[in-house]
Amino acid sequence: METEAPSMENPKISAYYQTRLAHFGVVSTEWLAQAQSATNPNPPLPSSSTNSHTDKDTNFSVIDEFNRWRNHPDLAEAVAAIRALAAVISASKASTMMQLEIELKNASDTLKAWDTTSISLTAASDLFMRYVTRTSALEFEDFNSAKARLIERADKFGEISYKARKIIGMLSQDFIFDGCTILVHGFSRVVFEVLKLAAHNKKRFRVFCTEGRPDRTGLRLSNDLAKLDVPVKLVIDSAVAYTMDEVDMVLVGADGVVESGGIINMMGTYQIALVAKSMNKPVYVAAESYKFARHYPLDQKDLAPALRPVDFGVPIPSKVEVECSARDYTPPQYLTLLFTDLGVLTPSVVSDELIQLYL
Repeated sequence: METEAPSMENPKISAYYQTRLAHFGVVSTEWLAQAQSATNPNPPLPSSSTNSHTDKDTNFSVIDEFNRWRNHPDLAEAVAAIRALAAVISASKASTMMQLEIELKNASDTLKAWDTTSISLTAASDLFMRYVTRTSALEFEDFNSAKARLIERADKFGEISYKARKIIGMLSQDFIFDGCTILVHGFSRVVFEVLKLAAHNKKRFRVFCTEGRPDRTGLRLSNDLAKLDVPVKLVIDSAVAYTMDEVDMVLVGADGVVESGGIINMMGTYQIALVAKSMNKPVYVAAESYKFARHYPLDQKDLAPALRPVDFGVPIPSKVEVECSARDYTPPQYLTLLFTDLGVLTPSVVSDELIQLYL
């Protein structure tokens, strides 16, 4: 299994944020050029039974398979990685379990190296390896039966991960009450799923969307909510404190949920949580369990750099330093509850769930 490096226009920019821009962003000229070079036209989402790998494929590439899945804008990058790893098992020519496990481990490492800044990609790959290979029964079966069991478990994990967003949407509905105002930050697929289901359930609520500079993904969310006839107001990022007294709750997604029970998410999440806490507003996080990561950041500087371009619309002098960090860390004391496919959790329970996931 060959290890392939990502092909990106600007290697200093996180591949994760290039992908997000291609799918969700309201782009500047600079962003558009990068997005066009990083993405291909989106094909239909392949079914589980329709795979690009066959026994005749001799040059199977986990990166190519990963890219095939992630080209669909409704599929999370982590789920695309899970599907690609499942394809590795089916395409493998290994004749022993040891060879197959080594091949799978190499493929997982290749995916994680594709973008070392993507927390969900790393977490999903690690969880896949734990879920698929942790069964002592495999030691007592013949190889073909063991491989079939691995494929079965891999497909099951892929289905569970794909359905996670729907489960979270259902679990969160009791917390959205008629007449409430919800503040959201940027664009999150799972947050949109929660709000879309609430709208379909005929709940009456309104949403404040932050602009989400510099990529302005909040514009995409506000447009999508308007199509559902949800009352929505677009708020510039610097007006969060100004509007917080009108808000009943904050709802955000997460790039990753860490061992402390805190989250790593789009830049600006931390300051929103600080304002909400000071004004006694609950902060809810919607995040799939495949984003639970074995990290324990102590402060903002413990995060691996994830950079994105910042377009101010005017030339910036070369002597002026620009902060290009794409995400921040929100400690657990500023969060109220996490809506996950494992259930509705308090931040203090996350450590226990992580232990169970990685056992």
